[in-house]
Amino acid sequence: MILAIDTSTSACSAALFDADGTCLARRDEVIGRGHSERLVPMLDELLGGRKATQILVGVGPGSFTGIRVGIAAAHGLAIGWDAEIAGMSSLALLAAGPEQSGPIAAVVKGGHGELFAQQFEGEPATAGPLLNLPPLEAAAQISADMVVGSGAAALVEARGHGRAVDAWPSAADAMSLPEELRSLPPKPLYARAPDARTREAA
Repeated sequence: MILAIDTSTSACSAALFDADGTCLARRDEVIGRGHSERLVPMLDELLGGRKATQILVGVGPGSFTGIRVGIAAAHGLAIGWDAEIAGMSSLALLAAGPEQSGPIAAVVKGGHGELFAQQFEGEPATAGPLLNLPPLEAAAQISADMVVGSGAAALVEARGHGRAVDAWPSAADAMSLPEELRSLPPKPLYARAPDARTREAA
């Protein structure tokens, strides 16, 4: 079985699949904060004593704390179960939710008023560049009419056109991602440099 987890946004999401990729069970809750308190009980409810041989975990970009909670839990389970572990793009997971045949952009709020944004096209999805920019600059690089995620409204407003859908990634969509977007290193994907920088030697 395959367990998928994503905690990169205000949602806490997990899903269990059989070897053929059929979703056996899922849990999706918008909790805001508190992923560290909610994720383990959610997984207990979802698994019901079952174990997975493979774990997929959302690596971001998104909430710094949320991403680390999900990845830490995934690594702990992988060790306990001797399971394989891989990362998946949280923005691709977000874009996989709506039924959409044309281009779609996934946009989530980042720090300092900036947006994490990425455009996806085609089947299987072809990913454009991963952006971390202020809304006006991000809007200039996103052409998809449909924009989903917590930052969708800000981008559409800055651009002046398009359809904004407030949405969250669901782990239940993990198996619809192309292989290259669910075989990433299982470590945080930060699209921006850290605020704290070491002082360069004189």
